[in-house]
Amino acid sequence: MLDQFLQHLTVEKRLSVHTLTAYKKDLEQFAEFLEKTYNLTELSQADFRMVRGWAVSLVEAELHHRSVNRKLATLRSFYGYLLRCKVITMNPMLRVSALKTDKPLPQFVEEKSLLLLFEEMEFGADFEGLRDRLILELLYGTGMRLAELLELKDGDINFYDLTLKVLGKRSKQRVIPIYKNLADLVKSYQSLKNEQFPGTNVLILTNKGEPAYAVLIQRIVKKYLSAVTSLQKRSPHVLRHTFATHLLNNGADLNSIKDLLGHSSLAATQVYTHNSIEKLKKIFKQSHPKA
Repeated sequence: MLDQFLQHLTVEKRLSVHTLTAYKKDLEQFAEFLEKTYNLTELSQADFRMVRGWAVSLVEAELHHRSVNRKLATLRSFYGYLLRCKVITMNPMLRVSALKTDKPLPQFVEEKSLLLLFEEMEFGADFEGLRDRLILELLYGTGMRLAELLELKDGDINFYDLTLKVLGKRSKQRVIPIYKNLADLVKSYQSLKNEQFPGTNVLILTNKGEPAYAVLIQRIVKKYLSAVTSLQKRSPHVLRHTFATHLLNNGADLNSIKDLLGHSSLAATQVYTHNSIEKLKKIFKQSHPKA
């Protein structure tokens, strides 16, 4: 049933390759736990006590509550599918609650730090230098997700309209405006890419001319952000948070940011207002005579 479930997620839910990999890994880990702890080889035979036992074992292994909840969400999706397919008659997840978690504010890089990165960092004029700079400029300049960056094709950039198309979650396409300097950077990079690696329409490539992969992008982002920020997290998603926070701080309305990020609801975007409120509090404390 695992293969059928993953096929269902691929065809009907249209989940990304990265999400599918995470689902598969979660279910394989749970299956391993069932076999080792309960001598059970069928996922469909698990009950809520076994699921809770797995959650407890994950917490005892010092896995963060958010990570445990993500794994439990995988099981909810899987057992919901089994119930709809009438493989099981009782969903074991109905009696399993999510763990309580703190909701930390999204981390972002200060504007002056990113300006320092783009204005003073030496990237180099070779393929690797242009590519690394383009990766950072695209992530910060558009707020796109890592998976969306990896899916970008040469034809997705419209140099006349200064826009680019991305394929987001659930295969939803959206159009994002880009600034002229970014468009010029894309042109320079494409020219060098086509010269060194002709015949491929994938935008971001490795040094060997193969389509880039997630770990490579993460490594590049961490390398350059480490030079300008002391944030604990220095990931592509931090640049997405930075994009949204900087827009909000400079007067963009929340609905526009929601559309640019590709959020399905405003609730997901409202988390960025807290960062702005914290900034206002800081200014208030520094400036008001009675603060």
